[in-house]
Amino acid sequence: MAVKIRMKRIGAKKRPFYRIVVADSRRAVKGKFIEEIGFYNPISDPRMFRINADKVKEWMSNGAKPSDTVNRLFKEYGVYEGKGIIEQGCSNEAKPKKHYDAEPLPPKEEAVEAPEEDDQEEAEAPEEAEAETQEAEAGEEATEEAE
Repeated sequence: MAVKIRMKRIGAKKRPFYRIVVADSRRAVKGKFIEEIGFYNPISDPRMFRINADKVKEWMSNGAKPSDTVNRLFKEYGVYEGKGIIEQGCSNEAKPKKHYDAEPLPPKEEAVEAPEEDDQEEAEAPEEAEAETQEAEAGEEATEEAE
């Protein structure tokens, strides 16, 4: 059985996140794997990388071959020289949630008053329209009498 150390993509669309797994090379990329030994998040700032170097060495001594990308990451983060769990870009502190600064809503009384003002303006508008129609009728009567 040919064993590979490779990345398994589990991220959402346009948000990649990878698990570094030991799997049979004949299995599908998203298929079954033997063991998960770490993860890699290329989107975060700084990039997050966590791997168990002891497991990597154990699997490689048993004949597992890293993929080209995983081999590049191992060299970049010094997995071959390190021992134990190697972490970079990972913080143990919980990050605070973002709080958006928004203006508080006005009290309910003010919110109710605003539509009433609009109703008053609408109530005045029909009276003005009636006055205009009366003036127009008076103007028409005057023109008829003049003829």
